Amino acid sequence: MKIMCLLLILIASGVFPAWAGDEVEIITMESNKAAIDAVQVHADYLWTLIAAILVFFMQAGFALVEAGFTRAKNAINIFMKNLMDFSLGSLAFWAVGFGLMFGVSKTGWIGTSGFFLSDWAPGGDPWVLMFWMFQCVFAATAATIVSGAMAERTNFVGYLLYSVIITAVVYPIFGGWAWGSLFNGSGWLEGLGFIDFAGSTVVHSIGGWAALAGAIVLGPRLGKYTKDGSTRPILGHNIPLAGLGVFILWVGWFGFNSGSTTAATKDIALIAVNTNLAAAAGAVFAMFTSWIKFGKPEVGMSLNGALAGLVGITAGCANVSPTSAILIGAVAGVLVVMSVMFFEKIKIDDPVGAVSVHGVNGAWGTLAAGIFNTGGTSASIIGVQLLGIGAAFLWSFGASFILFKVVDMAVGLRVSPEEEIEGLDFSEHGGNAYPDFVEVSSTGSAM
Repeated sequence: MKIMCLLLILIASGVFPAWAGDEVEIITMESNKAAIDAVQVHADYLWTLIAAILVFFMQAGFALVEAGFTRAKNAINIFMKNLMDFSLGSLAFWAVGFGLMFGVSKTGWIGTSGFFLSDWAPGGDPWVLMFWMFQCVFAATAATIVSGAMAERTNFVGYLLYSVIITAVVYPIFGGWAWGSLFNGSGWLEGLGFIDFAGSTVVHSIGGWAALAGAIVLGPRLGKYTKDGSTRPILGHNIPLAGLGVFILWVGWFGFNSGSTTAATKDIALIAVNTNLAAAAGAVFAMFTSWIKFGKPEVGMSLNGALAGLVGITAGCANVSPTSAILIGAVAGVLVVMSVMFFEKIKIDDPVGAVSVHGVNGAWGTLAAGIFNTGGTSASIIGVQLLGIGAAFLWSFGASFILFKVVDMAVGLRVSPEEEIEGLDFSEHGGNAYPDFVEVSSTGSAM
């Protein structure tokens, strides 16, 4: 019996071959390592694809949030915009954006290769395709953030034009500054040590500051602000729809943050926990803040609080502790309420709070990634984080403001007052999201 056990050990160690019929397979340490490496590579591909699918599913979440927080007469328009910013954005990112973001860059400012996915050819490295797919859904997220702040009054043709430019140029150029070395490029900002693991600034602030520029150029919705300077609330038509959208986004964010490893490793455990805790803290603290400010636990603020927590933790999800994640989310929850109120006060009309959720809390999350860094913090680290936050604002807001002005002059960025009153579903798409229902005013008359 002992001899048999010894022989089995020797066969397993590769000293003796193992016979299977007439075939002989010699098991060695090298062949075992190759097999293990192959399993890991395939696991990395599978996890990255699953994460990309989760991030794509966030498009549904954004569409539901935006539709729920706005009026019924614009629901079709909301979904058309979210459909097209992903569809056109995918093509734009394939043709131009990916190359600008991850192409070879000698200066660290702009990529110069990889356009039209030219880094891949049949039989080539399939990781090029997998990496492109994951980055494509991130690019679409940055573009769709803008839609919410400009809802209910934007010309559809104008929306298509600026959505393509943001996905093809505005987002990728800054993305290359921070993430270029993830592929073939290099970025001047990442070279300084900028921390933004999954995109609090790269994705969310870039989208948020572009949204701010769009909201300013468009101006507020008709009736939002009265002649005496007071604000008139324009209520969303379906808060449960918006709530469902937030839950979908929360689910998708596990792919957004944990998937940014682009590898099936143990690191995703901490990232997932931090993501969840920050979102929970954001929702709770936004609820209590609104309760104190308005006398009731306001649902819209609470929902945006969860999103603010998710945005806030995105930069530091891999390099802060769970306790720090709760603090980051808690600050984000308070900050989003105060920010929404601030923009209301200065008469910038953002129907869904996109600027506050993504722009403001993207900046907070990026700063927090340096403050709460588990490897230690310093004035130098904080300085680089602030530099990245400032560079993102100057680039995204500045470029987008010019872009919106050009689009406005070329095709008109805003619909006519008559079309806005009638609703974009009919004027832009010839449809009605709720044909069996009639909207009535508070007096009971049909509108």
